[in-house]
Amino acid sequence: MRKVFTTLAAAAALGTAALVAAPVANADVTTADTHPELATFTTAPAASIQAAGDGTPAGAVQWYKNHQGSTAYQGLCEKAAENAYGTTGVWASANAHWNGASPKHTTGTPPAGSFVYWNISAYGHVGIADGNGGFYASSVGGAIGHGSSVSYFTNYRGWTPGAVPHQ
Repeated sequence: MRKVFTTLAAAAALGTAALVAAPVANADVTTADTHPELATFTTAPAASIQAAGDGTPAGAVQWYKNHQGSTAYQGLCEKAAENAYGTTGVWASANAHWNGASPKHTTGTPPAGSFVYWNISAYGHVGIADGNGGFYASSVGGAIGHGSSVSYFTNYRGWTPGAVPHQ
């Protein structure tokens, strides 16, 4: 405590401010505290600036609803679909996702949060089903939007169950 007081007195005498961290009562001082270069640290993942979904089908649908009107994902439909599930960089394209995901369904109404796919370019297109026969995706009117039917785009492929994407 005397050292802290001396530091404050010296700072005051110099006309400068000092930031002093007071010790916590009953806290153990470890090697990592005194020699951080010797410690092993776990790095927390960076927070997504896109406020990705919580990894659930409902969270994925909500992610798209929250991003309606955004043009940030034009040409990046797979990234949007993955971000909606709280991840990114799993599949290189919508076609790669369709080819690698299973089980595939080509009939029926996709449940909410399911991935829906179209074969409309070399990379394909993907969105998230709303559970009522429609979907959310990029490139709906030039932005993230809602289509009332999977027939909004041509060459509908089908759907795969909603889940955090993985290979």
